Amino acid sequence: MTTGKVLMIIGVILIVAGLVFNYAPGLINWFGKLPGDIHIRDEKRVIFFPITSMIIVSLVLTLIINLIFRK
Repeated sequence: MTTGKVLMIIGVILIVAGLVFNYAPGLINWFGKLPGDIHIRDEKRVIFFPITSMIIVSLVLTLIINLIFRK
């Protein structure tokens, strides 16, 4: 796949993500609230580790990339 096609695909993905964030924020409310996501709250600070959410994002991106670049 040429560099131009890859950049066009990335651009379309960014446009779709921007539309989802603006017009349908309810579709991404799950992010950070799954079992396995760690929230540590103190008097002065908040520490957040979205472990489970990042595993799901990684699996989805891996699946999409494998489907796009499959020969």
